[in-house]
Amino acid sequence: MEMTAREQAIQADFAKRMDETELLNCMQCGFCLPHCPTYLETGYQEAHSPRGRIALMKAVHDGLIAPDEEVKRSLDLCLGCRACEPVCPAGVNYGHMLEEARDIFEDHSTHSAGVKTVRKTVFEGLFPHQNRMEKAMSLVGFYQRSGLQHITRKIGFMKLFPESMQAMERAMPNVLPQKERKAHKRVYEAEQAPVATVAFFKGCLMDTMFYETNKNTIMLLQKAGCRIVVPDSQGCCGALHGHSGEKAKAQEMARKNIDAFEDSGADFIISNAGGCGAFLQDYSHLLSKDRDYAERAADFTAKMKDISQILVEVGFHERVPLKLASKRITYQDSCHLRNVMKTASAPRQLLQAIEGVEVIEMEKADSCCGSAGIYNIIESEMSMQILDRKMEHTKATDATTVVTANPGCLLQMKLGIEREGLQQKMEAVHIVDLLAEAVQ
Repeated sequence: MEMTAREQAIQADFAKRMDETELLNCMQCGFCLPHCPTYLETGYQEAHSPRGRIALMKAVHDGLIAPDEEVKRSLDLCLGCRACEPVCPAGVNYGHMLEEARDIFEDHSTHSAGVKTVRKTVFEGLFPHQNRMEKAMSLVGFYQRSGLQHITRKIGFMKLFPESMQAMERAMPNVLPQKERKAHKRVYEAEQAPVATVAFFKGCLMDTMFYETNKNTIMLLQKAGCRIVVPDSQGCCGALHGHSGEKAKAQEMARKNIDAFEDSGADFIISNAGGCGAFLQDYSHLLSKDRDYAERAADFTAKMKDISQILVEVGFHERVPLKLASKRITYQDSCHLRNVMKTASAPRQLLQAIEGVEVIEMEKADSCCGSAGIYNIIESEMSMQILDRKMEHTKATDATTVVTANPGCLLQMKLGIEREGLQQKMEAVHIVDLLAEAVQ
């Protein structure tokens, strides 16, 4: 077997950087197969299953196969939902291996000028800088409010884009003007004697596109008896970078957030986005070889909780009356909230506590909706296949409201409702916003 110079370099990095013990932990039992969306959607192709991908990684590590485009394609098509991990009897950390393998491939990739520009803009120029995110979302808000959106749709300009992007543009929530997205205070006091001090991770998209959800999160925490600290110097969690082969940048952002939260004096660190929370919880792995930050990252990780988890733990749903007009609701799990943060029952307990609602459990609520960060943009065809299957299960509940706990999932479910033409019958909402409505 002859390999190109590039393939030899990739193989050498696999041998050096991939955790051989972790690769060997996979017993090839196949318990993961029925839980893997891409394995199911590709007609049971082994190369697109967790077991198959681990076998490919091991073969590259051992020099048995070349790390060619077929191997890379298998890794790229993975959603990274990590549904394979909870069902693995050997406890294989598949997500960590996937991110390392992608990072190795990215280290040896040569992109076109256009792709380089896009990656540099997104990974270096936009997400690490909250002020730039603010400006970008302000432009989106201007597009929505100025009449440009109406004109663009009327003249058919959006038809120049793929159908999935057209539907996504229609499903995008209205962005508040920047003057209405007021800067958060450093400290918010509890409405009663505080039972805990929490530090709130506000996120980048969550604090711009979903500013109202962040505002409602703080309100719920106050009513739950939490004193809230919002560190000024926090930034993007780095999940998008970590999942896309930009590990060094993700580590840099992790260090910045650890620095920001260390002096908060908080008992817990709270996130309201499943994808962000899971990556924040993975800081201990991300920085495990960093002599200066390994222990600090472990302390950070130990404090991470989702908003639903802390609300249940402090008895919010038992002390605060929750009531809504009659609704039939169903809950769609955030993959990373369920599979990484191990939080599945807390959101359901909160929903069940709302007077006036009927909660219907969706079939395969724990399966991915196909959002997966920017997967629905770069792997649109597979994403829409997965979303269509998800909408079959959603429609079967006859729900009027689909509740999610992650911004990506929320946008994806809005997109699914749009694609199915169900806008007049069904809505998708973040669990925080539903709870806030139930309180008010």
